[in-house]
Parts: sequence; structure tokens; C-alpha cells
Amino acid sequence: MDSVLVTGGAGFVGSHAAAYYDDRGVDVTALDNLSRVETLADADADRDTAAYNWQYLGREHPDVERVEADVRDFARLESIVEGHDGVVHTAGQVAVTTSLEDPFLDFEVNARGTLNVLEAASRADSDPAVVVASTNKVYGDNVNDIPVREEATRYRYDDPEFAEGIPETLSIDDCEHTPYGVSKLAADLYVQDYAERGDVDAAAFRMSCIYGPRQFGNEDQGWVAHFALSALRDEPLTIYGDGKQVRDVLYVEDLIRAYDAFLQAPAGKPSVFNVGGGPERTTSLLEFLDLLEGKLGERPDVSFQDWREGDQKVYVSDVSRANAVLNWNPIVGVEEGIGRYFDWAKHSGL
Repeated sequence: MDSVLVTGGAGFVGSHAAAYYDDRGVDVTALDNLSRVETLADADADRDTAAYNWQYLGREHPDVERVEADVRDFARLESIVEGHDGVVHTAGQVAVTTSLEDPFLDFEVNARGTLNVLEAASRADSDPAVVVASTNKVYGDNVNDIPVREEATRYRYDDPEFAEGIPETLSIDDCEHTPYGVSKLAADLYVQDYAERGDVDAAAFRMSCIYGPRQFGNEDQGWVAHFALSALRDEPLTIYGDGKQVRDVLYVEDLIRAYDAFLQAPAGKPSVFNVGGGPERTTSLLEFLDLLEGKLGERPDVSFQDWREGDQKVYVSDVSRANAVLNWNPIVGVEEGIGRYFDWAKHSGL
């Protein structure tokens, strides 16, 4: 590819995608509307991931063209997509809580925004391939129908069918999703439709927990960074549930490598991939607190509250399709990745 458009370029994943391609000599356009909705009423300015990363790209990657625009504005988006070989679509409304408060906004950004990207790519003479940042929330509450067993510090799947995690074939039907899960699923289905009809070479990457430098996080999104940064700042943490819930976690550079593996040769590939740390890179919240205590010498101050709507006791990605089709596997381990996060945070004075 010679030129890539990254939507949501001021976001955590988007800014890393823009930097990744700029480092490899690709012409990059980063698009963002710079108006991310706060997901916490008391969110403070120094946790503004979008502002930080937008300034970072301008400072460290001056060749990246930064464009202030909105994926909901189809006419403007269509003109920007034209001329690019690839599109990394990461722009989106990212929090379950916000979707419950304003489902119309959630739909317009996630579902309509993704439809706009796909239609713009379909009409473009440059015929760009598209990767879309989807989510494991598309499986909804069906994940919680899988039997789990409780251990001292975590839950585990108690069904050998899911020993490697959740496959792309898990049903998306007959369950609660939350508005966020619905809007992301609608976007996901549009990706599949455009791909299967041959209009656009496109794939939805159903992501688990992504983390890494230049992420600030909060209670609703980016929990790994939220926990790590709060521990560094000696700020109290709240765990919803009992802390034994388990996630597979993926370092952000490993995610971008998966995107790139598709974009470099998209023809004939599936339109859906689960992408995460897989069964080798899992942690419960309690175990993650142990990791933080081991690195910092003291345990963060933690309180517990009731489970929240849409929470999953266990989610682990089966990444075997990405491995087989994209020749991709995660590289960065959890301890190494958190070490890199701490190095960045300390160097940045956070």
C-alpha cells in the first residue's frame, strides 16, 4: 500500500495505526472529529487520550496529514477516502454506559459511520481495502451461557469446546447485547455484506482488551491502562463484580500487525476475525492487581461494587483463524507489555 486513511486517528488504536504506517514510509491521513464524548462525568483533562495522541502525531509524525472531519458526514468522508489504498476504521463510540444513556448517538457513530466508510470505499476509484475495529461485545450475553468454573482468583470456561476461546462461529442471536453491542454488530454485519458481495475487500476485527502506551483508559473502556495508570498515581480503583472475571489482553502493536496482515493481501480472506491475546495472554482483574503489586511494590486501593449490565465473566479470543489465514500471532507477553506501559507513563511524567 502507498496510502492509508485512519479514521479515529486521535484515538488510542487509530494513532498507533497512523504511526505504524508512517514509520514504514506509507502516506497516512488521520481523520478525527476531536469531539469524543466523555465516558465518565468526572473524567479529567490529563486522561484525554484523543487530545494527547492528536498532539503526539503532530509532533512525532509531522508527515501524517491530520484532518478534522466526522465519519457521519458522508459527502466529506467520500472525498477523503478517494485516493487511498487502505482504510483503518477505528472511529467509534466506545462505551457501553454511553450507549445506554444515548443510543441514538451510539447508532449514528458506530453503525451509520461504518456504513459511510464502506460505501465511500465502494465508490472510490482507488478501491481501498478496509479493516474495521469491531468488538467481542457483538456476541452479547451468549458468552455468559458458556459454563464456567470458579477458582481462587479467576473464572474459567468449563466446556472443552471453548478450550481455545471464543470462535467467530459463536451465535450472535437470541441474547441481550446492550445498544453498544447492537451498533457494533450492525457495523460488523455491514462489513460482512460488502465483503461477501465483492463491493469492498473488508474485514471486521472483533477485538478483546487492547492496551499499550498513549492509552489512558477509564472504568468503561481501556481497563488495563486505567488500572495501571491509577496504580502509578496511587489513585483508588473500583472493581464491578468479584474481580475474578477474565479477559485476554493484546498489546496494541500486535493488533496493528493483524490489521496490516489483512490489508497487504485482502482478496479471498474471511470478513471476520477474532483478535486478542488468546488463551496464552489472559488475566483476571485480581491477578492483574497482583501483577501491578509485583511491579510497584504495593497493592492499589480497591473497592468492589455490583456487576454492571453487559459484563462477561470470561472472554477469551480464539485466534486460530487469524493465525491460519493471516499467519499472525501475538508477540508481546502481558508482563512485557505492562512494563512498556510503565516505561512510557514514567517517561511522560504521568
